[in-house]
Amino acid sequence: MPDPAYTAQSPLSCAARSACPRCGRGHLFKGFLEVAPACDDCGLDFSFADPADGPAFFVMMTTAIPAVAFGLWLELSYDPPVWLHFVLTLPVVLITCTLPLRFFKGWLVASQYVHKAEEGRLARPAPAAAVKPDASGPA
Repeated sequence: MPDPAYTAQSPLSCAARSACPRCGRGHLFKGFLEVAPACDDCGLDFSFADPADGPAFFVMMTTAIPAVAFGLWLELSYDPPVWLHFVLTLPVVLITCTLPLRFFKGWLVASQYVHKAEEGRLARPAPAAAVKPDASGPA
């Protein structure tokens, strides 16, 4: 549990509501995809949030492939003119790829907070204890 003063929040619930992962009430986003600097309710600093390309990957794997498959099916089944692809396929691809980005980004940011994820660091070996030479000399 990241903070004992607050009730644990589910990352999926926070993502669905675009809510702060600590208090569950404040806003996570400042705009459509821009993470707010801090929660407007509890003051949690969101500078830890770094979802990088994760949301785009999940969107590509869950929605972009079926959307492109729709365009291919339409082309191979009916051979429509190009303008019909602009009217049907382009909006399907844009909508199915843009709308889920906010959810996936919120999910990854909330998961980072809940699981205390941070940038990886290389482990450094512990310094060896200094060995004093034996007073009796080499054996």
